[in-house]
Amino acid sequence: MKVKVSRRAHFNAAHRLYRPDWQDGKNEEVFGKCNNPNFHGHNYELIVSVTGEIDPETGFVIDVKILKDLIKSEVEDALDHKNLNLEVPEFKSLNPTAENIVVVIWNKLRPHIKAANDLEVVLYETPRNFVTYTGS
Repeated sequence: MKVKVSRRAHFNAAHRLYRPDWQDGKNEEVFGKCNNPNFHGHNYELIVSVTGEIDPETGFVIDVKILKDLIKSEVEDALDHKNLNLEVPEFKSLNPTAENIVVVIWNKLRPHIKAANDLEVVLYETPRNFVTYTGS
């Protein structure tokens, strides 16, 4: 029997959506207000879920304290109160769209989750805009 265990977290970050190889007009046309050269920020909400078999010895799929600490060390410490474009190595050459951010988060967490367990990351950029990634 598989069970999904989820943990909610949040972080604040600034970013600018743009492609340096495009003219300013095209960046403005495609990315609109998100292309502000002075950046803009979001209060991101994050839901990390691990799905797997219940361990008969512990009764856990994953210890929620371990998941909490993992999210703090791999996501919150790396992204919270940062300018994603300027301060986060993964976004030096990767446009920090919600889609790219959720994949980066998943890639940071995946090595720490048992291979037999599935990992799902849901990232809310706003209360109405969110993306989900479960791996390829």
